[in-house]
Amino acid sequence: MSNNQLKYAKLFPVMLCFFAMGFVDLVGIASNYVKADLKKPIFSVPTGILMNRIGRKKTVLLSLVVTFVSLLLPIFGDSYGLMLCSFSLLGIGNALMQTSLNPLLSNIISGDKLASSLTFGQFVKAIASFLAPYIAMWGATCAIPQFGLGWRVLFPIYMVIAILAILWLGATPIEEEKPDKASGFVDCLKLLGNPFIILCFLGIMCHVGIDVGTNTTAPKILMERLGMTLDEASFATSLYFIFRTIGCFSGSIILQKISSKLFFIISVICMLVAMVLLFVSDAQYVIYTAIALIGFGNSNVFSIVFSQALLSLPEKKNEISGLMIMGLFGGTVFPLLMGFASDAMGQDGAVGVMTVGVVYLLFYTLKIKH
Repeated sequence: MSNNQLKYAKLFPVMLCFFAMGFVDLVGIASNYVKADLKKPIFSVPTGILMNRIGRKKTVLLSLVVTFVSLLLPIFGDSYGLMLCSFSLLGIGNALMQTSLNPLLSNIISGDKLASSLTFGQFVKAIASFLAPYIAMWGATCAIPQFGLGWRVLFPIYMVIAILAILWLGATPIEEEKPDKASGFVDCLKLLGNPFIILCFLGIMCHVGIDVGTNTTAPKILMERLGMTLDEASFATSLYFIFRTIGCFSGSIILQKISSKLFFIISVICMLVAMVLLFVSDAQYVIYTAIALIGFGNSNVFSIVFSQALLSLPEKKNEISGLMIMGLFGGTVFPLLMGFASDAMGQDGAVGVMTVGVVYLLFYTLKIKH
């Protein structure tokens, strides 16, 4: 078997794990049915330390086992306590997987191809998120065999995929470099003292902030400016997700042809144009165009920033991965600031906060290494 064939043989089970990473979005789907607002906990630095102890592949396998258990529980009922336990385990499994799967991929794909591979992984993850509401809907309407589970048929279907991912990845040999020494919690946080690492950390924060901010603000813009109802305005969120998925797929191809730096500049310019459009026009087609541009532009930011961080200190991939995933709390900070700004200035204020994030990413392009 050639080197390329060996590489792809290892890549397939890892991509199936990216699909499993998308299972965490079941929380949003299921909460529509159980009427609960449940969020996943993410604090990933300890996972970076764990990877130094047991390795990345074993950490991913552990995350899949936790995910399997979380998907098993709803088969036995849909009580609040049971679903809360399921969602909590799903969040923990996702935190482990987010932190360990990306650096595991770097053991198979390296150098300038890493960003495109990470982007393709995000596209595969998006497929799982996209399919979830349709499987739940089909189960709820008995359009598929649902064995008395109704919408909860979603869980055993994804549970079977989790089992397949465990078996396939477990049987796939992946060589990992050994860390020089076991890092502690303080050692991980000290990496934020590295100027480029802190820039990457803030870049991840801005990416997630713009992502969550657009999902929450886009419908509000349509309601405020065009008088749409919530049902009518909800199309904006779907539009954003569609173009973000298109961006992930096309980005995985484009990044094979051009440099990460050039494509990152193009992506950020797309978002900057979108912010300007949202400020200067209230026309419906202009607002939709802006939302599409944000979705496409923001789709590859995470992969490029993450790969830049990993490649900057390859001997510290585990610790850096933990720090970068911790940057996901930007999804909490930005909506909070946007809420204050929108109370003071309407949705223009919320757009202004997102624009600050885009301007920061424009500054970050100056620091990207070729």
